Amino acid sequence: MRYAIVVERTKNNHSAYVPDLPGCVATGQTVEETENEIREAIEFHVEVLREDGLTVPQPDSIVEYLEVAA
Repeated sequence: MRYAIVVERTKNNHSAYVPDLPGCVATGQTVEETENEIREAIEFHVEVLREDGLTVPQPDSIVEYLEVAA
């Protein structure tokens, strides 16, 4: 499966979340580290959902970038 992620810079590090998997979050010092952590978090999140007999949400978020006049 291919899930969209959002990576945000915070004051001290980076954080990431998955819009299609509520509660699935990760942090890291760099974007690369954060992406690796969120990948592991997604795998764990999906595994736990399956173990608990819950439905794994299908990825359906749409990611776009919009240009706007600043």
